[in-house]
Amino acid sequence: MKISFDCADKINGLLTMTIEPADYQEKVEKTLKDYRKKAQIPGFRPGSVPMGLIKKQYGTAVKVEEVNRLMGEKLYEYIRENKIQMLGDPLPNTEKQQPQDFEGDSDLTFIFDIAVAPEFEVKLSGHDKIPYYTIAIDEKLLDQQVQMYASQAGEFTKAEVFSGNDTLTGDLRELDKKGNTLEGGITTESGMIMPAYIKEDKQKKLFDGCKPGDIITFNPKKAYPDNDAEVAALLKVDKEKVKDLKSDFSFQVTEIRHFQPAEVNQALFNRVFGEGTVKSEKEFREKIADQLKAQFVGNSDYKFMLDIREHLEKKVGKLEFPEALLKRIMLNNNKDKGEEFVEKNFEGSIQELKWHLIKEQIVAAQKIEVKEDDLKEVAKNAIRAQFAQYGMSNVPEDVVENYATEQLKKRENIDNFVDRAVDQKLAETLKTVVKLDEKSVTLEEFNKLMERK
Repeated sequence: MKISFDCADKINGLLTMTIEPADYQEKVEKTLKDYRKKAQIPGFRPGSVPMGLIKKQYGTAVKVEEVNRLMGEKLYEYIRENKIQMLGDPLPNTEKQQPQDFEGDSDLTFIFDIAVAPEFEVKLSGHDKIPYYTIAIDEKLLDQQVQMYASQAGEFTKAEVFSGNDTLTGDLRELDKKGNTLEGGITTESGMIMPAYIKEDKQKKLFDGCKPGDIITFNPKKAYPDNDAEVAALLKVDKEKVKDLKSDFSFQVTEIRHFQPAEVNQALFNRVFGEGTVKSEKEFREKIADQLKAQFVGNSDYKFMLDIREHLEKKVGKLEFPEALLKRIMLNNNKDKGEEFVEKNFEGSIQELKWHLIKEQIVAAQKIEVKEDDLKEVAKNAIRAQFAQYGMSNVPEDVVENYATEQLKKRENIDNFVDRAVDQKLAETLKTVVKLDEKSVTLEEFNKLMERK
């Protein structure tokens, strides 16, 4: 076998592979002998079919299969051994590749286009100054978190007079122009309205101070302008049915439900952090502050990595990519989406590819490795964050462990966890490599910074 590789412009590679009969004959002969032992052809006993007949019937197919296997194996072996940084998969060359004769015993030559990553070098040191934003835990933020936990533990109670964010349940009936119930019109029982979410102020005020038994006349389309989905959900009908609806409706209040947040007391402390862990509101707020600090480290690190990326991309400058070849590769990988998809998404793909190559180089330079324990910890943190969204901060460790183990059994989750583990380790490492321009900001200020990205 002969393999040669030419890459004159450093990014568009041409790999030529010549496979000689000696490379595949032994394996083909062995496979055909196995076929002969099992072949069942009328007029011949098993194992006694003439080899000539076996070759005539199966020889070319077996040869093609073995050549393809050998070609794939040796191609990637050559790429690996010669440290060619290939982008995507090899594609058959469309200009120089000639048809090959699999029927004869001559050499077979295959030519592939190889997209090669551009050469560059990037380094980070204490001379590189990168901003690092720490989110301050102020009293306003703590108040919001306490309110959130109180709301999650709250409950609905019946009320006699509507106010604020109460939910109203009642029966709706479509009215005619005289204000009477429209015969054959839309009728809905037990419809639910939260007046606080009505967009039009005049319509919203119609519900002020209402009581069970009261009948309010309002117009759903005016209450929720340009939101047919909301009107359809309220009236429990298809969206098409409200498209041209203009009628007023009567709404007879049958029930008012008032949401009452839980009291900030020992019962709430126990629910959030476990029995007896916190014994006063002061301790409760301190515990929440510790929780937020740990949570916000991830936010700060994420922003730090975005700024690292921006800094490094500017430092590297423009890279030359084999664009025509990469578009072919992208099209080959997205045959069902076509050229329009490739053109629309190509620039974004190049940007992501550039960052991928930069990140690969930085990861290698910093000797970042991800082990099984790292993946498990990332999975566990993801599970804890999910529970925390529902106000469950005291989930037993064995429960978290079991959930994480199940997540790691799914192949589709592994790559995501690996990426997150690499980013976490890289952020921790790079914070000790570059010079940090540390800044303390409020959560609101931090969120505005993220909006600019």
